[in-house]
Amino acid sequence: MEPRCKLWLEHDDRLAMSDYRARLLSAIAETGSLSAAAQRLDLSYRRAWGKVRELERHLGLPLVESEAGGAGGGGSRLTAEGAEFVRRYTQFADDARRAVAALYDDAFNAPTPTDPATLRSDRPGPR
Repeated sequence: MEPRCKLWLEHDDRLAMSDYRARLLSAIAETGSLSAAAQRLDLSYRRAWGKVRELERHLGLPLVESEAGGAGGGGSRLTAEGAEFVRRYTQFADDARRAVAALYDDAFNAPTPTDPATLRSDRPGPR
């Protein structure tokens, strides 16, 4: 038996952040490109952009800034607010997984400590 922990945040009963969306935003920050981030997560550009816009609408704040592309460049980056939001969510999710791992170990007398990183699940849930 193994514990799993699927986390997400809602604002006014609407999805405001999930691990999946945090990975998308982190990939944008790492690659400097919405297109490259979408490829990394095996998403179409349109779907990735839709997820970003949906988050921005639900949160009421800009998360990503983009410049027109073309032969000479363009790109995307997180806004200061977007970077801070991802940082806070990631810290919250990591802390929550550590707490869940400890609670599971206590409740089920786990013979070895549960690694909180194994609680992250890519199973269906809020995307």
